[in-house]
Amino acid sequence: MEDGKKSTPGKNKMSALAEIREHEPELRPNAHLPRQDHPVSPRTRAELLEILAFLEAFELETETALELSTTDPYFKMATYLMRTHLEATAVTPSSLTAAAGVPHATALRRLNEMIAAGLVEQRPRTRTGKSFTLHPSLRLIEDWAKMSDRIRRLSINTFGASNAEAETRDYYFGGSYMGGHSIQPPSVLSEPLTLAGGLRILVHGDPTFMVMDTLKRQFEQVVGAKISQRAFSIDRLHEEARRNAQRKTSRYDIIAVDLPWIGEFVENNMLQPLDEIMDTDRLDPGDFHTAGWQAAHWGGRPYGVPSQTTPELLFYRRDLFAQAGLEPPTTTDAVLRAAREFHDPAHGRYGIAWNAARGTALGHQFMMTLAGFGQPVFNLREIAGGFDARHLDSETLRPTIDTPAGLEAAEYLLALAQYSPPDILSMSWYERVRPYAAGKIAMAYGYTLLAPYFELDPTSPARSQTGYLPHPAGPHGAPIAPVGGYVLSIPTNLPEERRRDAVEALVAFTSPEAQKLYVQNGSRTSPRYSVGADPEVRGLSPIFEAVDGMSWRDELQFWPRPPVPQIGDIIEICGQEFHDMLRGIATPREALQRAQARTEDVMRN
Repeated sequence: MEDGKKSTPGKNKMSALAEIREHEPELRPNAHLPRQDHPVSPRTRAELLEILAFLEAFELETETALELSTTDPYFKMATYLMRTHLEATAVTPSSLTAAAGVPHATALRRLNEMIAAGLVEQRPRTRTGKSFTLHPSLRLIEDWAKMSDRIRRLSINTFGASNAEAETRDYYFGGSYMGGHSIQPPSVLSEPLTLAGGLRILVHGDPTFMVMDTLKRQFEQVVGAKISQRAFSIDRLHEEARRNAQRKTSRYDIIAVDLPWIGEFVENNMLQPLDEIMDTDRLDPGDFHTAGWQAAHWGGRPYGVPSQTTPELLFYRRDLFAQAGLEPPTTTDAVLRAAREFHDPAHGRYGIAWNAARGTALGHQFMMTLAGFGQPVFNLREIAGGFDARHLDSETLRPTIDTPAGLEAAEYLLALAQYSPPDILSMSWYERVRPYAAGKIAMAYGYTLLAPYFELDPTSPARSQTGYLPHPAGPHGAPIAPVGGYVLSIPTNLPEERRRDAVEALVAFTSPEAQKLYVQNGSRTSPRYSVGADPEVRGLSPIFEAVDGMSWRDELQFWPRPPVPQIGDIIEICGQEFHDMLRGIATPREALQRAQARTEDVMRN
């Protein structure tokens, strides 16, 4: 169980499941397990059911083979509850205790312990509340999905075998099974939306949301209502969302929220907690990339649904690296060596491009770079595979910018500038990817949502020649893919009579069917495992398999930009101070000291 909670005797399977995040670091893929060329995440419903079947069969074998083996009611009830959840069937207390395999009184005690531990939820079946159904909690769903990941990895690592045997194993765990199953197009809602004036949405003006705008007519048929979408740049989107929150009545039914803004918007009462206005099980939370789903929470509650999960990666030209005889750069030293190799300003070619424009852009880049050197921007609690950013609402945070790792990150950015285009200090977001798409740059840090600039351009030299890597690691860090992207949320000041329809639209726009449609029309982001596993989607771009692999190896993380309420100010501070460093106005140590002092002031105030 979590720290501070009493655990059940005997170290049974359920207590191990609840503690697996922090007490089994040896199972972390970044530690001892080999990297897999074609990882398959078991997060889709079909794959989770496959592993459930394996666990049930394994437990039956141990119970029948060992005379002294005892039944574990916690594990049996959790298994039964997860199966019925995945198969969308109702569970009553009597049916669950019957599945426990122990006397009724014992099963009832164990069930009450699971409810008290937050693993099982009770939902009234009638208005009187005298009867109810039982459901796995979000915590149990997430922990079960993580355990399934680890079981699959352990089996592959332990029973390494021939290619033929590996193919059989992949089939069992979902690889071949999923290969024959394609997600179908979105279906028309059984009841059309009845929103006066139609559905109103506020979004960011990026390629994915522009794809949604292109598909507006099709989605109007799906939801049965007119759709009005307004798109802004990132800073203007933030400003408009805050302005909208000050209005008596929201102008928008749904707003797009950048992941780092979650804490700020919730603390300012701008977003409606989703678990108050809908059954979040409808969203199939286990199908979302774990980091993207966790980043949509504040204080343990969901405030948005992932619409884009777009990590920042290192794009590199596979053909150029092959010609130069260089391996893909997985460390910061390797990045600098490659940048030096390819930097040829006399012939209009440069080593690397990245976010170096003053303010928001460079602030983001510094935080993500710092993460690659093994440190967050705050004193977050270290856990297996990274840092815990799930409890920011209750933590006492202290900035950790002026540190040895901070100095390494600052000096790395300063070194990158030597092998960057002459206009690097004004490059941000799109500007860093456009010259990469044009063939003028060998490497670029960029979000996956920007990949269409070269993947869909038949004239781009980078088309079909781009490799995707997580942020290369510094000397004391590990490869990491910092999660970016947006969730779709419902404003707190949306009139109650519009909320039901807004929820229905939210479910429709973030469904696997909708997400696949976005990809087919040019998007290169997907927050769902099922979409990344779709054979048609994988055929469109290698980026989906790459991102799924990073998520499977726990490289996909949101702690590099922890969504504390003050994060916007802190990003701006870093973007100003380190821009002065890049311009030669301040030394790295001076920039670190100033950023640390200013950030401490922000946190105090």
